[in-house]
Amino acid sequence: MSKASKRHLIVPFFVLICCMLNLPQAYAQPSGGNFGLGIQFGEPSGLSLRIYQPGRMSADILLAWDLDDFFYANVHGTWEKSLGGSGDFNFFYGPGAFIGLRERNDRRLFDGDNDVNFGVSGTAGFNVYIDRVEIYVRVTPRLLLVDRTASDIGGGLGFRFYL
Repeated sequence: MSKASKRHLIVPFFVLICCMLNLPQAYAQPSGGNFGLGIQFGEPSGLSLRIYQPGRMSADILLAWDLDDFFYANVHGTWEKSLGGSGDFNFFYGPGAFIGLRERNDRRLFDGDNDVNFGVSGTAGFNVYIDRVEIYVRVTPRLLLVDRTASDIGGGLGFRFYL
């Protein structure tokens, strides 16, 4: 991962922290339903889905793409731990897996024409709930297992609206 890519992940993280410190009121869990739908910006960007289960493992799904003609689905089981007594800020983490398709040759993690890739991943980050909206920042290390072994790291800043 280049220094510029790392900076693109760090800047949104600090912006999110500054925004969270100025929030008037936050909640320990979404006030809407248990299904969250939103967008993640970062490496990669995509559609973010979450099936929230308080006190248990929640399903976290990212259907993503990047500018290198790559599409993939990343699925994690996440647990959430409250930071501090108020429950306003949370730390989440969990294991997962991904499957992806790259349409052109690239010297990064995924290479070759029209490759199908599979691997394991993990995710960790921070979130806050404001009424029916979740704002989060995450880091996602990945380990490619098929058709070769390689590693990469991604992440992003996102939000979800709970229905």
